[in-house]
Amino acid sequence: MQLRSILLSVLAAGALTTHSEPVDTAGYSRYRFGSYGEAVASFKDYGINRFNSPSGNSRLNRSTVAIPRFVLAGDYKFNSKWILGVEIEFEAGGTGSAVELENSENGEYETEIEKGGEVALEQFHITRLIHRSFNVMAGHMIVPLGLTNAHHEPILFFGTVRPEAETAFIPSTWHETGLQIFGSFGSRAASFSYQAMIVAGLNANGFDRDSWIASGKQGFFETDNFSSPGYAVRLDWNGVRGLRVGVSGYYCGDTGANSDKPHIYSSIGKVPVAIGSADASYSGRFIVARGSVVYGHLGNAAGVSSINRTLLSGKSPYSRSVPVAKNAVSYGMEIGARLRGIIGTPMPQIVPFVRYDYYDPQAAGDPGQTMDSRLQVSRWSFGLNWFPLPNLVIKADYATRQIGTDNPFGRGRFTSENEFAIGVAYATWFFSK
Repeated sequence: MQLRSILLSVLAAGALTTHSEPVDTAGYSRYRFGSYGEAVASFKDYGINRFNSPSGNSRLNRSTVAIPRFVLAGDYKFNSKWILGVEIEFEAGGTGSAVELENSENGEYETEIEKGGEVALEQFHITRLIHRSFNVMAGHMIVPLGLTNAHHEPILFFGTVRPEAETAFIPSTWHETGLQIFGSFGSRAASFSYQAMIVAGLNANGFDRDSWIASGKQGFFETDNFSSPGYAVRLDWNGVRGLRVGVSGYYCGDTGANSDKPHIYSSIGKVPVAIGSADASYSGRFIVARGSVVYGHLGNAAGVSSINRTLLSGKSPYSRSVPVAKNAVSYGMEIGARLRGIIGTPMPQIVPFVRYDYYDPQAAGDPGQTMDSRLQVSRWSFGLNWFPLPNLVIKADYATRQIGTDNPFGRGRFTSENEFAIGVAYATWFFSK
């Protein structure tokens, strides 16, 4: 669980850094209970559908308010070697929705909705600590692909929303059920930590035009399909104080085998997914900087597109928007200035920042597929973060998206999208023993 390591490092050093391993045992002897959450208000000059016209989105002044997430977290030590970790996430106020696959009714989907939002068991795992270099975790856990999944709490990114470069086409927060080994090795300049896991694989039913494989994360039903497991690895170098450099990867050999109705993909063969990422973060006296790059490949993209368009039931919880691309790519970076460290006098911890994101969930398709450049986004954001307390932040930012260009300083071929947002976020332990 990430919250534990965040708070220890933030409160101890005043730096926005995290431990790279999934479990931390310091700061409590038996149990602890905490939380993180955020609220955001946004003021926008664009409509709700970028695909309404050939020119892109419509010009429309609108405002939104949201509670993106509220998370309750806890740790319990059975003893010094066995640890239970739990996180429950409430998105947009919570939900009572459920989806059932009624096989007795020709395999139709039935959805029952009691109220809006979503509640998810984000983490539930038991860890056996064995050795610094080798430990075991079993249960429901974070898939640490990319920077945001590995460090997703709202005090660990500057903007009022999670970085779009990653969240545009991979799940966030990505959590699956499985088994993990982790540990650290080396010392000083050669200090590393690692994670390796086998988890429930992605489901090809959820792949679509707009978010690529992001909606393929399982969780609609009471059980997850494990016919084709997913494999995830992460390696972090921690050899310089304040600097962490990581690489991560994910592979599922046949996402079609994990579908609600696996037979619908049998005619096209296997549907593999491979994703790689590199990321880095630095926290020093004067600046904080973070960046990442993600590249993904989907095999049999044209076949998946055809099946998801024609064979998925209209009552299914999936979008059926196609074509699904063969390749997706993103990169992003943010840098913030610690005014307190630069000026050198007592003052509030205020961090002005700038961030750039580029992403394209339709970077390339199979032969015969036509990619939509309205999904190609170049985004700048500017703002500041004020930390009245080390574990509490007030955010404000302005963002502009240029649609249909990969030029950071170019103008897109479609209507730009601009917004101003303010938000508040926190992460804290309420009590421990």
